[in-house]
Amino acid sequence: MKKLIHSLSVRQIVLGISSVLSFLVCLLLLWIASLRVGGLEDQRMAERWSEEGGVAQVSCFFSQGASVNTDTIESFRHSIDPKLQEASIEQDSPNASARLWADAYSASGKVTVSSDKSTLSADAIGVGGDFFLFHPLKLLDGAYFSESDMNSDYCILDEVGAWQLFGSNDVAGMTVFIGNHPHIVAGVVRQEKGRIPEAAGLDKTIVYVSYDTLQKYGSSYGINHYEVVMPNPVRKFAYNFVMENIGVDEKDREVVENSTRFGFSRRFEVLAAFGTRSMNRKAIIYPYWENIARGYEDVVAILALFAALFLAYPAAVLVIFLIIRWKHKTWTVGSVYLAVKDKGERQLEKIRAGRREKKEKKRAKKERAKKYKDRFDEEEEYDER
Repeated sequence: MKKLIHSLSVRQIVLGISSVLSFLVCLLLLWIASLRVGGLEDQRMAERWSEEGGVAQVSCFFSQGASVNTDTIESFRHSIDPKLQEASIEQDSPNASARLWADAYSASGKVTVSSDKSTLSADAIGVGGDFFLFHPLKLLDGAYFSESDMNSDYCILDEVGAWQLFGSNDVAGMTVFIGNHPHIVAGVVRQEKGRIPEAAGLDKTIVYVSYDTLQKYGSSYGINHYEVVMPNPVRKFAYNFVMENIGVDEKDREVVENSTRFGFSRRFEVLAAFGTRSMNRKAIIYPYWENIARGYEDVVAILALFAALFLAYPAAVLVIFLIIRWKHKTWTVGSVYLAVKDKGERQLEKIRAGRREKKEKKRAKKERAKKYKDRFDEEEEYDER
């Protein structure tokens, strides 16, 4: 090893060390990107739904002019099972309550919330389906409410709203009034901090209520978000199914396959569309979670670009090294062929010698056994005499 090091020039050593460091920086950037993406729980519903894979999460965003309502959602829901049956996809779980798919919808709006201490005018999200299954917000107190609770009047406050209304986060079970109608605070969730979340819309208080409550007691912009997790036996199966069956004109919708949006090749697609992808020609207002995801798409795309640049340096050094070695090679294809052939013949001869030795040992063993048997027979014959 020392001999090899002494044979290298200072330039070669510097290039080798810098190439290794550049490669490590590339790995570090990819790790940071993976860490960023891994924290977006509302983009990872497919992973939570099935550890074995074969499912996809697809999201739809609608313009206000699309006039999507609960009838639109129900119509789409009724189309899912026949399509899965047509594709020979059936539930094989022994659990009778197991489902092949799940979905959620939501609407943006505003509500006025009052307690006996204060009144708060806040942005609201009216939810339906398994919304909190898709969006597992960090609970500080209490619990989520589910679709089966929709007939009851529940709400969830973020921590800022809880402090404004009650001066505490420990308020699950307390009563607030929305449109002069009493609602029970089911839970309190953490408000995500940071430059991207705040720019995405989390710089304001948000109250989560049922879609019915938002329609009745608040100001609703209509259903503008829908998401589904369902079997995806072949690439783009779920995405294409949603595109074809959601029942909304293309100019009034945006469909995203969350499961693949942070794939490595997708990062370079984002780079290719950098600048123009920020131009929204549809009258769609994205919810905060989609704004956050789109922000991180840009971040990981930039990280992928720098990772590629840092990888290019050691790759170039390696190519140059191989070219130099090729030019100064002391061997030819013919000599390599003869060396490999000679080594192969030696190895083959070694195998043959081993087989001959084994065969010779087996023959000697048989001869010894025969001699022993002959001697034994002679002794028996002598004894009989």
